[in-house]
Order: sequence, then C-alpha cells, then structure tokens
Amino acid sequence: MQSKLWVIRQVDPIQRGRLSRALSISSATASLLLNRGVTNLDQATAWMSPIHTHDPFLIPDMERAVDRLHHAMQRREQVCFYGDYDVDGMSATSLYLSFFRTLGANVRAYVPHRLREGYGLNESAVRTLAREGVSLLVTSDCGTTSHHEINLANQLGLDVIVTDHHQTDTDMPPALAVMNPHRQEARYPFHGLCSGGLAYKVAQAYEAKYGSGSVPLESLLDLVALATIADVVPLQDENRLFVREGLAHITKGARCGLRALKHVSGISRECTAETIAFKLGPRLNAAGRLDEAIKGVKLLTTESEREANALAEELDRLNQVRRELEGTILEEALDQAKSRALSGGIVLYARGWHLGVVGIVAARIMERFHRPTVVIAVNENGIGKGSARTVPGFDLYQALAGCRDLLVAFGGHPSAAGVTIQESQLPAFCERFNTIAEKWIQNTQSTPILHVDSEVRLNEITLTLLREIGTLHPFGAGNPEPTFVVKDLNVLNARVVGDKHLKMTVRQDGSLPFDSIGFGMKSLDDRGLSPNTPIDVACTPELNHWNGYDRIQLRIRDIRAAGCE
Repeated sequence: MQSKLWVIRQVDPIQRGRLSRALSISSATASLLLNRGVTNLDQATAWMSPIHTHDPFLIPDMERAVDRLHHAMQRREQVCFYGDYDVDGMSATSLYLSFFRTLGANVRAYVPHRLREGYGLNESAVRTLAREGVSLLVTSDCGTTSHHEINLANQLGLDVIVTDHHQTDTDMPPALAVMNPHRQEARYPFHGLCSGGLAYKVAQAYEAKYGSGSVPLESLLDLVALATIADVVPLQDENRLFVREGLAHITKGARCGLRALKHVSGISRECTAETIAFKLGPRLNAAGRLDEAIKGVKLLTTESEREANALAEELDRLNQVRRELEGTILEEALDQAKSRALSGGIVLYARGWHLGVVGIVAARIMERFHRPTVVIAVNENGIGKGSARTVPGFDLYQALAGCRDLLVAFGGHPSAAGVTIQESQLPAFCERFNTIAEKWIQNTQSTPILHVDSEVRLNEITLTLLREIGTLHPFGAGNPEPTFVVKDLNVLNARVVGDKHLKMTVRQDGSLPFDSIGFGMKSLDDRGLSPNTPIDVACTPELNHWNGYDRIQLRIRDIRAAGCE
C-alpha cells in the first residue's frame, strides 16, 4: 500500500477559540468547521442547524422555463424529459416525471443508449421525438454543448429547456432556457447542484408560481439524494439538506422501486451516503452501462411492486455482469499500464473493451498509480470513446481543452470527463496528455496526500464529540468525513480479522483503551511496523454497534511509526 503524506490543515487558533466558546463546542469540532470554510458565527450556526434553500428563480432562465412548462400543461402538449444514462440523469428525469404527471401533464421520458447513441442529445433522437409529436424537450444532465442538436430541434418545431451542470463555454446553445449554475452570468449563490438538484429547483419554482400537484416536494428528495451522491458533487450548502432528508426517505422505503432495489442489495439498516455510493448507485448505473438506462427511470417511477421487483432483480443481474466485465478489462489495462514508463498522465486504449465500464476502470487505474487517467474503448470503425478520472488538484476539463485539436469531442467536470477521438489520433493524444500531466506533477506533490483536520488526544474523543460531528452530516465530496491524528499510541493487541482487516486495541499514556479497525490494512508486519513500538494513526471516530452495546471505535485511515513526520 502506497504511503501517504499527512497534511494537517492549519487553522487560526483565535478563530477556533471564538467558535468553540460561542457555540459551546469542542476545539476539534471548531477545527472541522474552519477547515470547511466556516469562518464566522453565522456560517457556523448555519452548518450546525437546519438549512434553508435558495430562491430557485436566481438560476438563469428559470422563470422562462417554468412559464413554458405551464404553457405546455395548459395546452396538453407532449413534453419529453430527456436524461443522461447515469444515476444523475435517471434521477432528474424520474423527478420531472413524478412531479409533472401529478399535475396532469402529457409527459414521457427518453434516455439514449450508451453504445448506440452516445452521450447527450443526438440528431436521430431529436428527429424521432419531433416526428412523434413532442413539442417541448427538457434535458437532464446534458445539453449545454449540444448546439447543433438544439438548433435542429428548433427547426423541427421543438422548444428545448436545458437543465445541466457540466462546464460551459462562453456561447450558450440556442435553447429557450439554459439552466446551468456554471453560466458566467449566474446569480445563484451555490454552484454545486447536480442535475437532480436542478430538476428539484424547477419543481420548487413551478410550485411557487403555479401551485402543486399531489406529490409533496419533499417526497422527491430521495431522487435528489441519489443523484447528488452518485454524481459526487460537493455536499455543501443546500446539497447537505437534500441528501440528509433524501436519505431519511430512502431509509423509510417510501418509493417502491427503491424498496425493491434495497432488497436485492441486501440493505435492511439505515441508508447512508455509502449505501448509495456502493450499493444502490452501481446497480442503477449498470442499466446505463450494459443495457437500457430507461429501466432505471422505470424503476424509480413505477408504483407497481411487481414491476419494481422484476426491474430491481434485472439491475442486480446486470451489476454482476458489469463487475465481471470490469475485472477482465481492469486486468488488461493494468498489464498495459505496467508495460509503460509512467511519467505523467496515463492513457490506455484497446479494441474490444466495453465502453460501459471504462469509467470505472479509469478510476481504479488512477487510484492504483495516483495519476490522471484516460481509458478508451475503440470500436470496429476506429472511433475511440472513453472516460477520464483524476487526482485532486489536476483539472481534467482544462487538460482536455489543451488537447482539443486532437479530439472529436470532450466534456465533463474538472474531476471526471469523457472523450471521443479518432483511433489515428491516439498516439498524439497520449503524448500531449502525458506532457500536460507531467508538467503539473513536476510542480506539485506527487505522493498521495491525506488531509487531516487536526491532532487530538484519545481522551478528547468522546460521545459529545461524536454528537457534534453528527450535526455536520452527511459527509462526502466537499464535506469529507472528519480525520484526526492521534500520536504516540501503544498497541495493546493487534490481529487480522477476515483475512485483511487490521483490528487493534490502543492506548495513549494512561487513557482508556480504544478499539480500532483498519479495513484492508492486513497486519502491522505487512506495513513494516512492530506491535512493540508506538504508532501514530489517522482516523475517523465512530460508534460501533455490537451485541446491543455502543462503543467508540477508531476507523483507521492510515498508520505509521510514531515520530515519522
């Protein structure tokens, strides 16, 4: 396991003391707040209290969008909600359907096939929808860069409303409305909404201006939570509220499709962000990776228990196939990566790889080598399509923009993106991307970094601290789980459980003993450490429920010999 550089975030001790005294919280919790950009009492109170949502009409073109939707409702026009084939796109499309169906709208959904049609709006689909009588097209998680397709839609008599959160160019497409928080002129105070969150804001705005249907807005937050967590947008500002409330709805099982998906996933306890990230999200994504993503939309919108169970079982089967396929391609990609002298970025490609899993493989390769990675599947026509993933600090979107002349198309975010390229251009792209990444690596720290919130002593890790940390939930991108360093621990006992998990009991000076668990860390010997010498641990404290008792446990993030700064 590659060693990490521990970087303890530095905070102003005067600010920390003020927050601690004003809110009657521990210094450790005050450090957590400061590390998340909270610098004054008002901000701190907002973080630790119920969150209010922002005015949806501050989003560009929002009023124009809801007015057009209302006009379509009154005239019984056929409206098509056109979503991307990932969880964000499926969830946003499902939210639109759930909300506007209860208002009596004439609505339908369309999700393109990943292999046959590719990402975003495509000309064939636009022509088909126009021919079938659609007069208003509303996108989810796509459309910002679809200038040609939206222009075609306009020529065919379709109005287009874009809801998307991908990076934008200066020129907007010729749509009736483009609701994207990244637009330069956007006045919305929070730019971190995913497309599921944007769809919710549309429903919120519509209800504020024209009234509601039979679906309470808060009942749609389970879909927003799915989208927000699966799309790895920052869990800050109102996203925290959306996810917190949405997870509660998913735990209760109010939506029959999610009840069925939880059942096949073996979930019976409280649903957390990890539940979505590692259980529900991959099963929904499997539909878009290997089959028809519309099955995910059907699962999330059906009111039939029988249909929900059948769809959930089908998605579970697809996810198993996805895992097997991913394993095969990952092995081939690793062999390809190991055969190269890695100096900057990594670009891997081959014919025969399945486009549906290259994004996951790119993430695995990036984690393994800690380098920006692009994995591309080349089809029989010599067209390569792939996904890119990156290490913290390296902006993929800007890097790909530097290769624009070599690419057919690209798009995405600073941390994840997609590319289309001619096979003949792949060698030049490899060289260019590698050069850009190498230059960045030379100017930055290439060792994996573990950011630590503060150093604490074991006797500071109490139930009170855990309750304070609980007010900062949910954790995820932009609001990471708290990580503390505890130094000079004595190991009372250590063993490996379940073949690869390190289980220890530790003590600091004369403190009470604490249980700790390091998942996947194996033994101390495997990490070059001795149980007879003091250690430092970077850890997240949590409650461990076992045999009817709650005990504080340290979940170890990393471990080193004491004094090895």
